[in-house]
Amino acid sequence: MTILSSEIKHFLNSQKLGYVATVTSDGKPNISPKGTIIPWTSDLLAFANIRSPDTMNNLKNNPLLEINVIDPLTRKGYLFSGTGKIIEDTPLYDEILAYYRTNGIESPISSIVIVDVSSVSEVTSPLYDMGKSETEIKLKWKKYFNDS
Repeated sequence: MTILSSEIKHFLNSQKLGYVATVTSDGKPNISPKGTIIPWTSDLLAFANIRSPDTMNNLKNNPLLEINVIDPLTRKGYLFSGTGKIIEDTPLYDEILAYYRTNGIESPISSIVIVDVSSVSEVTSPLYDMGKSETEIKLKWKKYFNDS
């Protein structure tokens, strides 16, 4: 079953920042920005452990997570739910690490999380509900970021 369509994969490859939500051992939410979220297969995402001790500890206790990736200009994106598995020193780790290196990620990567995606939801701004077009919204946010 293909959970990650070619459209979703293209979107993820064009975005540079997402947020991973995990839960601490005492039940508190933890959210962490990640600049390495990639689609790996039709149902797997991956992200690198560059500076993520809390995320890694949380996943060891509870592998459930959510990942939110939104285009800051169009205010559209996806929410991914799934189960994370930390890998290191495996052929899959080596393969994904090589991908990151080929694509310019130079930071030390101590492990990689592969995420078995169980569901994907589209996320859109309420501005679309008000009849705003993607072009209008994109122009608004381009202007905002350029003027900031």
